[in-house]
Amino acid sequence: MTTTQPTPPNHHASYPGFAGPAGLIAAASMALGGKDDARLAARLSGIAAGEAVADIGCGTGAAARHAARLGASVTGIDPAPLMLRFARLLTRRPPEAVRYVLGTAEALPLPDSSVAVAWSIACVHHWANLDAGLDEARRVLKPGGRLVAIERLTQPGATGLASHGWTAEQASGFADSCLAHGFTGITTDEHRGGRRATVSVTATAP
Repeated sequence: MTTTQPTPPNHHASYPGFAGPAGLIAAASMALGGKDDARLAARLSGIAAGEAVADIGCGTGAAARHAARLGASVTGIDPAPLMLRFARLLTRRPPEAVRYVLGTAEALPLPDSSVAVAWSIACVHHWANLDAGLDEARRVLKPGGRLVAIERLTQPGATGLASHGWTAEQASGFADSCLAHGFTGITTDEHRGGRRATVSVTATAP
C-alpha cells in the first residue's frame, strides 16, 4: 500500500522572493494589514517593555512597530530589500526602538541568547530550511525565551495563494519539529477572530 507524506510546514520554501511589480503589490497589501496578527503575536508571546524581540520575516514591519509601541526593542529581519525599504518608510520610531536588517531565518544577524521573543508571522511556510531556521531561533533566544509562529489557516488541497499558510496538520508538524529541536511548552491553537482564521504554534527555548 502506498502512503503519502504530509506536506511540510515550509511548503513554499521555493517560492520566488518578493521583488519587482509583484513585490510592490505584496508590500502594499502587507502595509495595509497585519494589525490583527501583530496583536495576536504580542499576546501569545507576552512581551514586556524592555524586552528584545526578533521579527523573523518582518515584511513591511507592522508587527515590529506594534512591539515597539509596547516598549520592546525590535529587530525586523527580512530577505527582501523591497520589504525592508517599505518597513523603514513606514516606521517613525527611533532606531533604538526598531531596526530593520537584511537576513534569513536560517542565518539570523543576531548574537547568541540576545532576544526574549522570536516570532515569525505568515513566514515559516517560506523558510528555505526548517531545521536550520529552528536551530537559529533557539540560538538567538535567551533561556526561557518564547518562539511564536503564526500562519493563515488553510484548507487541505488548497492551491495558489489560498495555500499560503498552514493546514492544521502542517501546524502540528511544525510543533513536532520544535519538540525535536529541544523546545518545550509547545502549544498549537486556532484563532478565528479578526479578518481571517489563523493557527499558531508557541514554544519555549530551553
